[in-house]
This record gives sequence, C-alpha cells and structure tokens, in this order.
Amino acid sequence: MLDITILGSGTSTGVPLIGCDCAVCTSTDVKDKRLRTSIKIQSKTTTVVIDTTPDFRYQMLRTQTTQIDAIVFTHPHRDHYAGLDDIRPFNFFSKKSMPIYANEITQVAIKRDFYYAFEKDKDLGLPEMELITIGQDPFTIGDIPFQPIQVMHREMPVLGFRMGDFTYITDANFIPASEIEKIKGSKILILNALRKQTHPTHYNLEQALELIQPLGIPQVYLIHFSHQIGLHQQVESNLPKGVHLAYDGLQFSIE
Repeated sequence: MLDITILGSGTSTGVPLIGCDCAVCTSTDVKDKRLRTSIKIQSKTTTVVIDTTPDFRYQMLRTQTTQIDAIVFTHPHRDHYAGLDDIRPFNFFSKKSMPIYANEITQVAIKRDFYYAFEKDKDLGLPEMELITIGQDPFTIGDIPFQPIQVMHREMPVLGFRMGDFTYITDANFIPASEIEKIKGSKILILNALRKQTHPTHYNLEQALELIQPLGIPQVYLIHFSHQIGLHQQVESNLPKGVHLAYDGLQFSIE
C-alpha cells in the first residue's frame, strides 16, 4: 500500500499571489491556499518526497515529517528544487547523506545553486546528498518501484512517475503516445492543470480533461494551480465524475 500526501498544489508563485486581491487570493477557504507543488509517498518501510519546493521546510513541519529515505526530482525549475538546502535536519538526525534521484539536467542546476554542498573542504552543517542519475529506466527506492514517464514542459523534458497503480505528472503540456501507454491502467492519476486559460508550458483545465477522458482512470486529481483556476469549491463542483482538484494536505491511499 502507498499513502500519498499532497504537500503543495500551487504553481510557481503559490496561491495567494503576492499583492493580488482577486476572489481566490482573498478566499478564506483553506483549499484555496496553495504552496508550491510537491507530494510525499509512504509505503510500509519507505518515505519519498517528489520535489523540494521553496516551501519545503514548512511542508515538512506542517505534515510532521521527521524522516525521508530519498528525494526524487521531476525537473530543474526552481519552484521544484529551491528548498533542497533544508534537508540538513534530516542529515543531522539520520547521520546519513540524502539520496537524490534526478536526471542529468536537474543535477546541473542542483550543483550550480547548491555548490557549497559539493565542495571538498566544506564546513560542517551543510547539506549532505548523494546524487543518483535517473533517466527513463525503472528504479526502486526501498520497496517503492518507480517507472519514469517522459513528458514535455514546452522544450524542457520533465519526468513523471508511475508507482504501481499510481501515476504522478506535473509541469507538462505534451505527453508522447509511447508515454501515454505507461499511464494506462493506473487506478489513480495526478496531472497538472494550471488554469482555465491556455498556457504555453502547462496543460490548462480543458486540455487536462481531454487527456484524461480516453484513459478511463477511475480517480484523477488535478494539481499545480495558479489563482486563475478559480475558487476550489466552484471548480470542483463542475468536474466530471472521478476527477477532483487536489489541495494542500489531501491524503489518499492505494494498494
């Protein structure tokens, strides 16, 4: 069994957007308060986080996460990796380096922005991490199997992942037919749907629903929203059966 926690469901700016007084940004509904997108996956023996957002520290605190076995990255945009420095407490308490699963272009960004973690004579207390290169071949962390799914975020390749009957895809606006085949048969899918208007690098709501419809996946959660998606309750009430808006703190399990 896998237990999934939505650590954040917002786009790169988060929701509310700084300085915005729209109905979504001023909403009192907690489901309209969105940190940057990330999830936590837990099996009986293993805990993995996908992406360390700028909100990573707070996400760990508010979900009372005290142990992580590894971090997996989807791509090298800062709203998905900028919080990596905050692995330091996990290093301290576990007395181990953090395994970091990332493709080569993401590793370039990590080494650039967190260069101090890779210096030979670095000071004590800096992040300790072990970079593990992933591509399109399956890999396993503890008892959780990962099947990478190559999607496109305009020109940038992004990795989605299938873990058993659960598939997670964020920051995509195109998925090749060969990768769609890897999604088929999933029982739960998380897919990005930035807003109602079209966007050059993300699926909008209509495009996400068009992609989902022929797949016949029983349970779908949309994620990575800007404030332009609209009020959670209003949008949720108009979605097809089996399709829901994800929100921060949402938890579900899958066999």
